[in-house]
Amino acid sequence: MSKKKLKTNLRYDIIILKEGIQMRENRVLMQYFEWYLKPEDKLWQQVSREAKNLKEIGITDVWLPPAYKGAGGKYDAGYATYDLYDLGEFNQKGSVETKYGTKDEYLQAINDLHENGIDVYADVVLNHKIGADEAENVYANEEEAQDRNKDKSSFQKIKAWTKYNFPARKNKYSDFKWNHNHFNGTDWDESGRKNGIFRFYGKNWDQNVDKENGNYDYLMGADVDFNNPEVVEELKKWGKWYLEFTGVDGFRLDAVKHIKSLFMADWIKNMKEIKPIQCVGEYWNRDMETLKWYIYKTNSTIPLFDVPLHYNFYEASNSRGNYDLPRILDNTLVKEYPSLAVTFVDNHDTEPGQALFSYVQDWFKPLAYALTLLRKDGLPCVFYGDYYGIPEHNIEPKKDMLDKMLELRKKYAYGEQIDYFDNHNIIAWVRKGDEIHLHSGLVVIMSDGPGGGKTINVGTKLANSVFYDYTGNVQETVYVDQEGNGIFYCNGGSVSVWIKK
Repeated sequence: MSKKKLKTNLRYDIIILKEGIQMRENRVLMQYFEWYLKPEDKLWQQVSREAKNLKEIGITDVWLPPAYKGAGGKYDAGYATYDLYDLGEFNQKGSVETKYGTKDEYLQAINDLHENGIDVYADVVLNHKIGADEAENVYANEEEAQDRNKDKSSFQKIKAWTKYNFPARKNKYSDFKWNHNHFNGTDWDESGRKNGIFRFYGKNWDQNVDKENGNYDYLMGADVDFNNPEVVEELKKWGKWYLEFTGVDGFRLDAVKHIKSLFMADWIKNMKEIKPIQCVGEYWNRDMETLKWYIYKTNSTIPLFDVPLHYNFYEASNSRGNYDLPRILDNTLVKEYPSLAVTFVDNHDTEPGQALFSYVQDWFKPLAYALTLLRKDGLPCVFYGDYYGIPEHNIEPKKDMLDKMLELRKKYAYGEQIDYFDNHNIIAWVRKGDEIHLHSGLVVIMSDGPGGGKTINVGTKLANSVFYDYTGNVQETVYVDQEGNGIFYCNGGSVSVWIKK
């Protein structure tokens, strides 16, 4: 298919979906966890306690971590999926509760968020399973790690951990048992005590996945075969059960680059027939052409996390003032496909110590959050580790800064947006306000260099008035004349947000 046709189809689908991701004005998603939380933190209980405060600060949607039992029991973050039906109810993998609490606490947390008008996204990990109950003898060949299209060995018998019987659950909710027929391959041969990437006899890696390593279907554990009709049917049944049992409003879809795109689009379509859910997908690739391809392959049904924007923030924060700020939004989803972009600064995978470590430096965090929370496009996501801190790495909370940014978004970030992206070190934009939100409208100006000012026109609604910097970074006020012109300032390596006094 030609690039021109691809682009036309995308534009058409994006127009259809625009209301879907912007269902509520000035929505804000919060990722409510970070990697280093401990079982004693009792996250589900914290969610219940914080639900009212989250509403008050302007959070409209909350993404909760995987709620089902992982291979590590209560010490597992949830991404090493063992039993999708065990939400902290059965004594499996050494505990009844998950890392975040019990089933009842999870359901209570969802209810408390709902009572405060907050929608809930459940983290869904469908790509793989880990922690099997039994091993099986299977014929497999080993693949080249850097090119999964090349065989490293001939087919030979290995012992693979692929039988999932869930004996402690005793068929409650589902009697489906997993075995090697439901997987494409694994990474461990028990008989040879050997690591590798083993593809099972009669199986092929799924197509329509990321092209890294030749074919990036395989990620970890026992790789789920999305071409198996029994698997497809079971995952649809599970999705229906999960929606009805928990009452969540949407899904955050993990590792979609490793999952057959046609399955993912069909699964989401099936879920939306059950209830009008929202979905966001994690496709970890900074290449825009790859993300466009995935958007096309999934019929524009999955807004994606804006990974390219995150890396722009990361590089800007490490450029010592030499980043070309007017290009901060270049080659990003939020610029090219705003209704399909979930903008974020950091997440659990980019934290220090994680495989995708690319943590945005603290000095740049206020600038990055202004670029996500105070602009009109995309669904911004606030990271728990930024709001509450990351004690494991002595990272302090940024609650005060984020509370201010969230309040500015909720009260003032409305109306027409005009950009002043015309200086290597200093950029700005104005939101001119609207008639619905009293006193709305603001000016954002930031610098990664020595600071300075810009002449900005705020429009007739905000003309002939005095502005002050709500962040407190600049103490002086700014007078805007009858034509709406004023000179607005920011300090070096800082952001200022000006509102009408």
